[in-house]
Amino acid sequence: MPDRLSALDASFLYLEDYTTPMHVGGVAIFRRPRAGFDYDKMLSLIERRLALVPRYRQRVLHVPGKMARPVWVDDEDFDITYHVRRSALPKPGNDEQLHDLIARLMSRKLDPTRPLWEIYLVEGLSKNRVAVITKTHQAMVDGVGSIDIAQVMLDADRGDSAGDADDLWMPRPAPSGPGLLLEAVADAVQRPGEIVENVRAAAGDATATVQKVARTFGGVVSALRTAVIPAPAGPLNLPTSTQRRFAVARAKLDDLRSVRRAHGSTVNDVVLSVLAGALRNWLLSRGEVVTGSTTLRAIVPVSVRSAEHTGEQESSSRPVGGNVSAHLVDLPVGEANPVVRLHHLTHAMRAHSDSGQSVAADALVKASGFAPPTLHALGARVANQLSDRLFNVLVTNVPGPQVPLYAAEAKMMEMFPVVPLAKNQSLSVGITSYNGGVFFGLNGDRDAMPDVDVLATMIGEAVDEMIGTVDG
Repeated sequence: MPDRLSALDASFLYLEDYTTPMHVGGVAIFRRPRAGFDYDKMLSLIERRLALVPRYRQRVLHVPGKMARPVWVDDEDFDITYHVRRSALPKPGNDEQLHDLIARLMSRKLDPTRPLWEIYLVEGLSKNRVAVITKTHQAMVDGVGSIDIAQVMLDADRGDSAGDADDLWMPRPAPSGPGLLLEAVADAVQRPGEIVENVRAAAGDATATVQKVARTFGGVVSALRTAVIPAPAGPLNLPTSTQRRFAVARAKLDDLRSVRRAHGSTVNDVVLSVLAGALRNWLLSRGEVVTGSTTLRAIVPVSVRSAEHTGEQESSSRPVGGNVSAHLVDLPVGEANPVVRLHHLTHAMRAHSDSGQSVAADALVKASGFAPPTLHALGARVANQLSDRLFNVLVTNVPGPQVPLYAAEAKMMEMFPVVPLAKNQSLSVGITSYNGGVFFGLNGDRDAMPDVDVLATMIGEAVDEMIGTVDG
């Protein structure tokens, strides 16, 4: 019997359109080793890792008449060279050219008739670097049955430790249309209301889709019912276009930790304060009215240790585990003083946890051991199921390993998340700490955020401002 998509996974297919493609991305920058790291090496590495993520050889098959949710079936025409691609930047191969390429790739939907993922090896990058760009549909990554492929590409040891190629893989024949209908009828006997609901949802009935999501993701929806006050209107909630812009910012983890120690907060609080400061300056640069009470609301899925009293993000070399929670946080962009801004956010995050407004861990995930790409995808899954009236910006902050990682011989230097936009959202910010660095990936709507690179620069300035609050 084929594996049927969950109601939540199917909702990402039903809600997707050309303005809001439902894939999560990532950009990893590698130092090219002396032995080289070319397309053939990366293709061989990924081919040997596919056995660890069997979903990546499967495609979505719809049931005739939309009588039931779609099913996952093996792609009998699976062609890894379609999914693993190569690209190259023209000279000089600078970061701006790379960011333009990322924006173009992330703007395009994945082919729904094939397995829903792509990986690009980008050559021609300056300073002897190569980039790997990943795209994975949110329907693929539930953190339990399937994870992001970027999680299995990397090793803590230099060298290709992948096993032998899975030459014995043979696709199972896809079920016939009549067979799918019979299974749909059997499901309808057990759940008679679901057949009508599936037809409505697949036909684009937003109400049916929201009802389906509410039951499947009830922990999130019920937890956010307390947010009865709509998020403030502004430039971050404009109609979403079909194209994107991408920019990055960087910080040192030790610098953020020094701020944390000086002010009794967490690293996550410091990151949110940095973003609040940058967004304040960005609004002012646009001539927006900013008063002392101005706020922007962020939805912040957070991964923390079970022993959160340390105030640290998880920083071991193992994948992130433990508890996951999501908060609606009002960023105090009207506050000019960075220390006061930080104290506001520290209090807000603690109040969310204490008041029960955080989303319970088991409402987001049901297993531990997630690498950053997978957890960024889970955070995006939360935001894409919520009304655009509830928040202005999605911020996923995922701690990563503090030791170097490798793809074969190539050492990863930086890793930037690319978090998708929800409907009527103009900006998503993904943050990952890795090997002593903190890396911000800013995914913006091309029309609404032509100055996303300005905001990225202001994040760097806000980091410096926060560091300046620490007594020498």
